Amino acid sequence: MKQPSLLRGAGYLFTGLKLLTNPGLRNFIIAPVLIGTLLFATGTWIAAHYVLVWSEWLNSQLPGWLQWMEWILIPLLFLSAGTLLFSTLGSLANLIGAPFNALLAQQIEIHLTGAPAPQTTSFMETLFPTIRSEIQKIFYYLARAIPLLLLFVVPVANVAAPFLWTLFSCWMNAFQYTDFPMGNNNLYDKEILANLREKRLLSIGFGAATLVMTLIPVVNFLVMPAAVAGATAMWVEEWRR
Repeated sequence: MKQPSLLRGAGYLFTGLKLLTNPGLRNFIIAPVLIGTLLFATGTWIAAHYVLVWSEWLNSQLPGWLQWMEWILIPLLFLSAGTLLFSTLGSLANLIGAPFNALLAQQIEIHLTGAPAPQTTSFMETLFPTIRSEIQKIFYYLARAIPLLLLFVVPVANVAAPFLWTLFSCWMNAFQYTDFPMGNNNLYDKEILANLREKRLLSIGFGAATLVMTLIPVVNFLVMPAAVAGATAMWVEEWRR
């Protein structure tokens, strides 16, 4: 009996972590880990340094009639601010690490299936297509993130904004990381999004687990290669066949 889709999706991140221990993949993991360590260590320092400033600002944004819900909304708003910070850093990490992530996804697919991926390419051959793909994802992200962020300053709507932002962040994580194995198989934005919508709860579950890992200091140094590995396993088991 299969697990519920949300749990199954989340489980693929742990599958990705397990795959990282494979000695044959070690050379393909080094660059994503170093990039993730540099950027997420910076993000953790920023979050720790400005935590009180953010808390005071978020508290000041609550209308008077919602002050009684402060104990619920302030943590949610703070979570949204942290998610925004680490989502931005995650997008930057993926932009810088895109060629390395594409090669990692390719090697993991070969490891899981025993057969070469359709595109067996070198680092330089993956460089421009993967960077172009990352830039397209950034535009997709901004076109939806900006209206959602505006909801935080709209009375009444700002109550729902943290929930919507968290859901959107989960979706973007799924899109960000499944792009690497699917892109290696000649699928692009429209096809990738169609696949994710086909198994929406599975995708959200994977994205939610990735989001949680992104917010955990030190552990988030591994989130990029783990998510690439997990997304590749998910592609092989859920869509490739």
